[in-house]
Amino acid sequence: MTRPLLIENARIIDPASGTDGKGAVLVENGLISDIALGAPVGVPEGAEVVNAKGLILAPGLIDMRVFTGEPGKEYRETLASAGEAAAAGGVTSFVMMPDTSPVVDDGALVDFLIRRAKATSKVNVLPAGAITKGLAGQDITEFGLLQEAGAVCLTDGRHSIQSSALLRTVMSYAANYDMTVIHHVSDSGLTGDGVMNEGLFATILGLKGIPREAETIPLARDLQLAALTSAKYHAAQISCAASVELMAAAKKRNASVTSGVSINNLALNENDIGRYRTFFKLGTPLRSEDDRQAVIEGLRSGTIDTIHSDHDPQDTEVKRQPFAEASDGAIGLETLLSAALRLHHSGDVDLMTILRAMTSRPAEILGLPSGRIAKGAPADLILFDLDYPWQVSERDLRSRSRNTSFEGARLAGKVMRTVVGGETVFEHID
Repeated sequence: MTRPLLIENARIIDPASGTDGKGAVLVENGLISDIALGAPVGVPEGAEVVNAKGLILAPGLIDMRVFTGEPGKEYRETLASAGEAAAAGGVTSFVMMPDTSPVVDDGALVDFLIRRAKATSKVNVLPAGAITKGLAGQDITEFGLLQEAGAVCLTDGRHSIQSSALLRTVMSYAANYDMTVIHHVSDSGLTGDGVMNEGLFATILGLKGIPREAETIPLARDLQLAALTSAKYHAAQISCAASVELMAAAKKRNASVTSGVSINNLALNENDIGRYRTFFKLGTPLRSEDDRQAVIEGLRSGTIDTIHSDHDPQDTEVKRQPFAEASDGAIGLETLLSAALRLHHSGDVDLMTILRAMTSRPAEILGLPSGRIAKGAPADLILFDLDYPWQVSERDLRSRSRNTSFEGARLAGKVMRTVVGGETVFEHID
């Protein structure tokens, strides 16, 4: 039992219902118990009252792609440190990728992670079960046991299944359990030793490129298999214009296919790599500015459903290497919302669409009760200042790793308070 919480004088934005207006929200026993637009609600005795002073009150963000170090590589990130970073960034729930040591490929480990997260993390950690044992792309895991233990979806994380026959079996099997298959689309043969987007800039830098076809060919295959098997399919992250076109065409025929985009591919392009800056070496490479504009249009049109951080903590030793030898990945939990708000401030995407891609759409895809401001819904909420100016500094980040693609970036918009299950887990103090 937690103390009742009343947040008043807020601009309530709830993409699930299309609400955008001034009002108040009352939280009791971890759930939203009342909502009043334009008028205050009654204040229960002993309630904590927060005057939002016109700040935006929105559902807590749901990040569908987060890598951690725990278990196995806690020096990179623990569930506790990831929770701290998430709370500061307004992420109240995140899907934890199975790329750990050991791999999350059995129910016992899913159960352990859920219990471990409840004991140490400030936010909701939603384990994803591995599609194949050891992420090796060969033998399928026990989907039913993973689901029973609490896995919210199936994925091989940063690994991509190359066998079409195996993936067909995976989708058919997953459809029986009504579980979403989240797949990283990458043709290993075409990716090869590539380290950045294939094009003129890669040639100038003398680096091997990754063609867009390394993404579009497996995506086209996956979409056809999803239609064949009637599976719920989510392309983990798409990054180029041709992929947006493929998704748009597939969605006209199949309502069960969705796609996500990393905030990195929305906010950055290949030119940000500059003179071999390895914090911009990512699992899905930064593409051209034309491609960035195409994925922005895909988000605006609804072709792209979700925005995620692709939070991937890497230690200094593996990032401060020659570009071609450095590990892929960047952290992003704390900067996800603020970086996404760049699209609002630039006029590229309206605020409701941006928030929908990080709240109600992920909840719908995963079948979660959160991601909305409604009576009876979990009280996972964020209060943020749309115009608060700040500069990213790695020394202030809460993640155990510091490999951010936004180091030194000047951003507008910051989370002032994060509430999970009715309890304040983060409060900004100037």
